[in-house]
Amino acid sequence: MRESRKLVLIIVAIALLLDNMLLTTHSRIAAMRESRKLVLIIVAIALLLDNMLLTTVVPIIPEFLYDIRHPDAPLSMSLEDITAPPPPPVPFCPCERNATYPPIENVTHVNITAEKETRHQELIHETVAVGIMFASKALVQLLANPFVGPLTHRIGYSIPMFTGFILMFLSTLIFAFGRSYGVLFVARALQGIGSSCSSVSGMGMLAERYPDDKERGNAMGIALGGLALGVLIGPPFGGLMYEFVGKTAPFLMLSALALGDGLLQLMILQPGVVRQESDPPSLKDLVCDPYILVAAGAITFANVGIAMLEPSLPIWMADTMEARRWQQGVAFLPASICYLIGTNLFGPLGHKMGRWLAACSGLLIIGICLILIPMARKLEHLIIPNAGLGFAIGMVDSSMMPELGFLVDIRHAAVYGSVYAIGDTAFCLGYAVGPAFSGALVNSIGFEWMLVIIAVLNFAYAPFLLLLRSPPARDEKQSLIISDKSSVRYVSYQNEEEE
Repeated sequence: MRESRKLVLIIVAIALLLDNMLLTTHSRIAAMRESRKLVLIIVAIALLLDNMLLTTVVPIIPEFLYDIRHPDAPLSMSLEDITAPPPPPVPFCPCERNATYPPIENVTHVNITAEKETRHQELIHETVAVGIMFASKALVQLLANPFVGPLTHRIGYSIPMFTGFILMFLSTLIFAFGRSYGVLFVARALQGIGSSCSSVSGMGMLAERYPDDKERGNAMGIALGGLALGVLIGPPFGGLMYEFVGKTAPFLMLSALALGDGLLQLMILQPGVVRQESDPPSLKDLVCDPYILVAAGAITFANVGIAMLEPSLPIWMADTMEARRWQQGVAFLPASICYLIGTNLFGPLGHKMGRWLAACSGLLIIGICLILIPMARKLEHLIIPNAGLGFAIGMVDSSMMPELGFLVDIRHAAVYGSVYAIGDTAFCLGYAVGPAFSGALVNSIGFEWMLVIIAVLNFAYAPFLLLLRSPPARDEKQSLIISDKSSVRYVSYQNEEEE
């Protein structure tokens, strides 16, 4: 009898302990779901993986496609090996064992200079096909943004965000096992739809969770730091893995990381339908706003240069420097590191000095760096112009992304899906136009003149940012906000957690 009572007591104690543990775990998870910092981490990870996949293919796809089309003379094989003369024939009769043969240098073989010119022309034509493939992602993303933005107003941000993870996971697997141009093209286009869902939803989610303009700028700077880290890791990661392991391995690793991000979204965001309380501004009203267009245009012009370099620079390096795979990937490393620095630095600094001034200065620096890149004759010569290019793009992106949210706050309703669809469209427009036209421009006017033209366009657009120095607010918004220079603070807003 006593033993049965003890057993019942132990069972009850264990039940109470498990109940308290579940209650504590549930309360902790509930607190985590309310945390703005965890939402920021999720958005940053999603942008990191998306852009890591975006740039991992840069040193892989051009050479992979070239090798598919030239299996007998891959790009990794030197011209001396291709044009080496065949060995002298083996004597047929034993009596001819001591026969003499003409010297090897007199044997007829393909001239190395002619073979080099042939490879040069094939690489130029290869740039066109690679550019179209790289542009497909941005083009599809550009077409999807006008649908994803308004969709977030109806169902919230969490479902499109999780949809973006699923599509990116599938795209990564297709990249891993694809062995033809058509299959890889589909993978790149599928990534565009996933990127649209992740970018628009992620930025809109941050703008909603951080209504204070200064905090929003800092948060978006950190999120863009995740983007920058993906751009930073992608090219050297892809180049090194492709050189020493093969094409499949880097994409399988990315798919495993994407799976972890999806599980985190399920636990923290709990994807579900959430309707907006206020009436969202129409996409037409936002597109017709000249101040929003100026901010979006700055993002486009800032990124079109690096977008043109992605398909053309590795091939140009292989042609002029005879650079190896890992060198073609490492060439983008200075730009990626400095983009990471620029986004984190000018998130808060752009708010202090004026975001229009930071973006204007960034466009001027971009133009100068683009002119300097074709002057390089060694890998080391690319360090300074690529570093300056990445830093300046970080200045523009980290200034204009929060500026879009600020413009919606003072001139429209504080619902952010559509405006960040416009911002992401501007970003994609640069990455659609750049790769699509880079091959044709390199083929017609050359690599050097292509970059000079883009530099001049950046110089010409920079003065338009003066319009953002003091953008006017709508009269009906004045009672809802307190404007202090470029900062906007909601009077009724209270922080969800202690900073």
